[in-house]
Amino acid sequence: MQEFNLNPEFVVEDETSLRKLFQPIHELAVKKCQTTLDRHARDFIARSPFLCLGTQHADGKADVSPRGDPAGFVRVIDEKTLVVPDRPGNNRLDSLVNIISNPSVGLLFVIPGFDDTLRINGTARLVVDPELLETMSVNGRCPKIAILIKVDSVFMHCAKAFRRSHMWDPDRFQDRSEMPSLMNIILDQSNSAPADDAELDTLEQNLEEEYRKTLY
Repeated sequence: MQEFNLNPEFVVEDETSLRKLFQPIHELAVKKCQTTLDRHARDFIARSPFLCLGTQHADGKADVSPRGDPAGFVRVIDEKTLVVPDRPGNNRLDSLVNIISNPSVGLLFVIPGFDDTLRINGTARLVVDPELLETMSVNGRCPKIAILIKVDSVFMHCAKAFRRSHMWDPDRFQDRSEMPSLMNIILDQSNSAPADDAELDTLEQNLEEEYRKTLY
């Protein structure tokens, strides 16, 4: 695939030029932004089993990481503080390293079946308080570390993106078998494809076994 070369003439590089492209912001879009976790935000968080965590390193490198657990896995400590357990992963630690470098974070909470979402921006710290971590144990397994977030802004996000995408419409669900498996993709991307289908089957079974053993 040929590399795309962008004409600098069509690059928007300042906020004034950007805002000229759009209508003025609606008054409600400004007023909806809160600085504390009110009862509606707390209820949304309690129902959510999934969020996306946005972080950025001090050098500007950005990352978004999915986080999932049983509904209510994110604990609201007080009206300005919440905590997210860090579960076992691939040990890249991208989000955690970024937080050490730059504590500003953004969270997007999702509830299956809901088209609207909850957005929270704040400042994060990594904590290993044993009493706090113990409250987030699942199946007798305690997280090694958690992300404590002081809230700066909280607001509900409208349903347009989820409705455009038909995210929860079963008639729009795609067949996973139409793409290679995760293991197959990784092997291909790393130029280490297995010698035969039997070896690939073994690797995929091992991955499923790892999921079973290391979710918590």
